[in-house]
Amino acid sequence: MNILITGASSGFGLEAAKLFIQHGHTVIGLARRHEKLMEIKASLGENFYPLTADMQNLTSIKEGIENLPEPFDKIDVLINNAGLALNLKPTFDVDFADLATMIDVNIRGLTYITHLILPQMVERNDGYIINISSTAGNYPYYGSNVYGPTKAFVTSFSQNLRADLIGKNIRVTNVEPGLCSDTEFSNVRFKGDDDKAAAVYADVDAVTGKEIADILYWLTTQPKHLNVNRIEIMPTMQTFAGLTVYKDPK
Repeated sequence: MNILITGASSGFGLEAAKLFIQHGHTVIGLARRHEKLMEIKASLGENFYPLTADMQNLTSIKEGIENLPEPFDKIDVLINNAGLALNLKPTFDVDFADLATMIDVNIRGLTYITHLILPQMVERNDGYIINISSTAGNYPYYGSNVYGPTKAFVTSFSQNLRADLIGKNIRVTNVEPGLCSDTEFSNVRFKGDDDKAAAVYADVDAVTGKEIADILYWLTTQPKHLNVNRIEIMPTMQTFAGLTVYKDPK
């Protein structure tokens, strides 16, 4: 199969690329960092095709997809993995540019590339779209501001895709990870503050990027008549928070 993975230069995307290639598939890895993609290609070989594009730049996505050479131009599986969170400040105290970036990448970019790829899947009456959402789309928390709502969109978009694709042999799965380590997620959220990022995972046995990649691969091995609608994953050390109550000392 040809697997198109967005956000392929690190985290879930990179681990998934390694795993699919290990099992004999080809991977189109999309990411902003061209040099990083070339390093990955040097490591993974000819079954990895580097596609440099920015999920905030719809033109770069369109040009990249339309210029894929054979045999990489036929997409069997689209894994919408690219996404990010910025800051843990409340909405009233955050730079609007950060909010706009999360909307552009997590919603506009994801929706746009899906819209580009879907027609070929519909024409073949075959394909699989896996969207990486988050538990943040299910449960609000302080500082999630726009990140959580963008992931709630991804979850709802996945469900509505399923509704639109009735009668088509195209599967859609929404994957909702909780706290995960071995990614650049918190480093990006805290804008390169590695100490602050490391503190998120201190003393926690978090889910790893490799474990999420294993789930992504498992999904693609299921019979084509079977659709896993959504799957939520947390480490055992994470659970549902109680409702917050503010205590007024007065």
